[in-house]
Amino acid sequence: MCNADFLNASFPEASTVEDIDPHGPSRFFNRELSWLAFNWRVLEEASNPDVPLLERVRFLSISATNLDEFYSVRVAGLRELQRNGVTRPAADGRTPAEQLVLIDADARALMLRQQEVWARLQEQMEAEGISLLHRDELTADDRAFLARHFLEQVFPVLSPLAIDPAHPFPFIPNEGLSLALELSRKKDGRRLLSLLPIPHQIARFVILPGHGSGRKRFLPLEELLLDNISALFPGYKLVANCAFRVLRDSDLEVEEEAEDLVREFEIALKRRRRGEVIRLSLSGNAPTSLRNLIRGALQISEDEVVEMGGIVGISDLGELVLRDRPDLLWPKFTPRVPERVQDHDGDIFAAILQKDMLLHHPYETFDMVIRFLKQAAADPNVLAIKQTLYRTSNESPIVAALCEAAEDGKSVTALVELKARFDEAANIRQSRRLERSGAHVVYGFLDWKTHAKISTVVRREGDRLVTYTHFGTGNYHPITARIYTDLSLFTCDPALGRDATKVFNYVSGYAKPGALENLAISPDGLKAALIAAIQTEIDNAKAGKPGEIWAKLNALVESDVIDALYRASAAGVRISLVVRGICGLRPGVRGLSENIRVKSIVGRFLEHSRIVCFGNGRALPSKKARVYISSADWMGRNLDRRVETLVEIKNKTVHAQVMSQIMAANLADQAQSWVLQTDGSFLRHHRKPGEHLFSCHRFFMENPSLSGRGSVGAKDVPELTHTRD
Repeated sequence: MCNADFLNASFPEASTVEDIDPHGPSRFFNRELSWLAFNWRVLEEASNPDVPLLERVRFLSISATNLDEFYSVRVAGLRELQRNGVTRPAADGRTPAEQLVLIDADARALMLRQQEVWARLQEQMEAEGISLLHRDELTADDRAFLARHFLEQVFPVLSPLAIDPAHPFPFIPNEGLSLALELSRKKDGRRLLSLLPIPHQIARFVILPGHGSGRKRFLPLEELLLDNISALFPGYKLVANCAFRVLRDSDLEVEEEAEDLVREFEIALKRRRRGEVIRLSLSGNAPTSLRNLIRGALQISEDEVVEMGGIVGISDLGELVLRDRPDLLWPKFTPRVPERVQDHDGDIFAAILQKDMLLHHPYETFDMVIRFLKQAAADPNVLAIKQTLYRTSNESPIVAALCEAAEDGKSVTALVELKARFDEAANIRQSRRLERSGAHVVYGFLDWKTHAKISTVVRREGDRLVTYTHFGTGNYHPITARIYTDLSLFTCDPALGRDATKVFNYVSGYAKPGALENLAISPDGLKAALIAAIQTEIDNAKAGKPGEIWAKLNALVESDVIDALYRASAAGVRISLVVRGICGLRPGVRGLSENIRVKSIVGRFLEHSRIVCFGNGRALPSKKARVYISSADWMGRNLDRRVETLVEIKNKTVHAQVMSQIMAANLADQAQSWVLQTDGSFLRHHRKPGEHLFSCHRFFMENPSLSGRGSVGAKDVPELTHTRD
C-alpha cells in the first residue's frame, strides 16, 4: 500500500535495510539513475488513461527530448571522465565507468519502452482519425499532392551528399537526422553510397489532404524522400536504406581569461555543434553495410549505437499534437488576472503598494510580470530598472520593455546569463539588442551562473524613492510560464529592495555584499542558512518541541544538506519532501531516515517552484513557521557555484498562501504523486475502489491565490478540494 497524501497520512513504518551503511556512500542514491527514474515517470504519463490522448503523445515526446539532453550533457561528461582515466567515485560510491554500465542498461530499456508506448498510441490515434502513413499506403491522389509538395516545399532545401574517395563522409550536426542510401545505377549497376540529411527547418511530418473525411493523415518526411529517390538521383534505383540520428557532446568550454565573453561564447557554440558523438540511433534492421559505414565514419563503438525498432527521433512526435482536436487535449485553461490588480484598474504598482502579492504561475497569469516591466518602462516617475535574464523567449516582451525604457532615457541594467545551457545563442542575441537600445548589459561571473530571478524598479513617489521588487522561482520566459508552476513575489518592502540592489551590485561589480536583511544568497551563505535552519529544528526536537520541515524542490543531491536532514530525522524531526526529479536522499530507512518521506509530482504542469517551511518549534502548518521561496535547488551547483536567492516570506497573507495553500496542496496530492521507496523505486498512490483522488493541479486551477484576492486575506485559505471529472 502506498499513500501519497503526506498532509494527512502518518509516516510509514521504516524499513530495515541490511546493506546500507548510514555513514557510507550507500546512504545516497546515484544522481544519474535517479534522473532516469524521473524520466520513466514522465514516460508513464504517456500510458496514463487519465491523460488525454494527444497529451500522452506530448509526454512521450518530452521523455525523448529529456533523454537526448541527458546524453548530450550528463553521459557526455561521464564518458569524458572515463576516457581520461578518472576513477573518483560519485557520492554513491560508483565510478564513471560503473555508472555508464548502469545508465546504458536503463536507458536502452527506456528507449524500448518508448517505442512500445508509441505503437499503442498510434493504434489509439488511428481509432480517433489520426493516421501516420507509410509510403506504400499512399493513394494516387496522395502522390499527386505530394509530388507538388516535394518540388515546391522540400526539394529546394535538400542536399544529397555522395560518399566516395572524392567526397568523404560529411559532418552530421547534433540531433541531425539523415538517411543513408545505397543506390544502383540502372544502366550498368554501378553502386553509389549517399547521405540525405533531413532538414530540421521544415516539419518532420507532412499533412496530407483529408478530402472532407475529417481524418488527419501524416507522412513522415523520410518516407516522402524515399518515395522521390528518382527525382533526387535520376537514373538510379534504391537498393538499401536506413535512417540515423546523431547526438553530440553539448558541453561548453570557455577560456577563463576571455577578453570578450560574448565573442568567446559565440565561438564555443560553434564548437558544440561539432562535439563528439555520444549516441547513434539507427532504424531497425539497418543493412550491415550501411551500419558499418556510419559507425566507422563517426568513429564510435558498438555500445554507443542504439537500434530503434520503430521511429527514429521520437522527440519530433510533438508535431502531431494537434490544436484543432481539443477533444484529445487538456481542457482549455485561462490563467487568472489577480483580483487585486483589477481592483486597482490594472495599476500593478498600486496593487503592490497596498501589500505584498505572490502569484502562482501558470494559474495566475505571467502577464503580470510583463505588465510590471511594461508599466515601469512607460511611467515617467520610474528612474531605474534592474533585471536578471537567465532564460527568456526569442521575441521577449520583457526585453522589449527594457529596451523601451532605455530608449526613453531610464537607467536600465540587464544582467544576462550567457551560460544558460541551450539558450546561450538566444541570450547573446538579446544582449546585443539591449546594448543597442542603450541599456547597461553585464554578464556576471565567468565561473558562476547567475540563476537568481530578480527585478527591481525604482520609482519617484512625492519626495521619496520607492523600490518595487520582483523575486521569482522561475525564468522570465512567457512561453514556459504557461506550463511551469512557479512563484512570483511582488513587494515594495524596503529591506527586500535593499537586498535585491546589493545582489545586483555584487554581480555587476564583484564586491561581496555586506549584511543582507531578509535574503540569503549563494554561493555566499545560502547553504549555511539552510543547514542552520535544519539545526534549529534539531535543537527544538531535542528540547521536546515539535520539529518539522516541509520542502518542495526540483532536485536534492547536495550531500551536506542530505546529511543534515538525516541528522534531523535521527533527532525526531518530521520531514516531508516533494522532489520532482533527482533525489539522492534515501528515505524511510531505520537508523538513517525513518522520519523522512519523499514524493514526486508529475502531471499536466511541470513543478518548478522551490519552497521550504521550518516549523520553528511548532507543528506545520503554523503562523509562526519560517517560510522561504527560492531560485535554488539543493544541488552542489546551485549552492556552491551559482548566484541564487532564498527569500524569507514575512507578509502574513503570502506566508499563509505559500504554506497552507501551495505546500499543503502539494503534500496532499494523490492523483499525480509517486512515492520514493528505500530501494530507489517510485510507487504511485494506491487508489482504492471508488476513491476520488486529490489533484493539486486541479485545485490550483479552481482556487485563486490568497494574496491576489481583492479584499480577502490570510483567513480565507480554501478547503483542499476540487470538482470531479
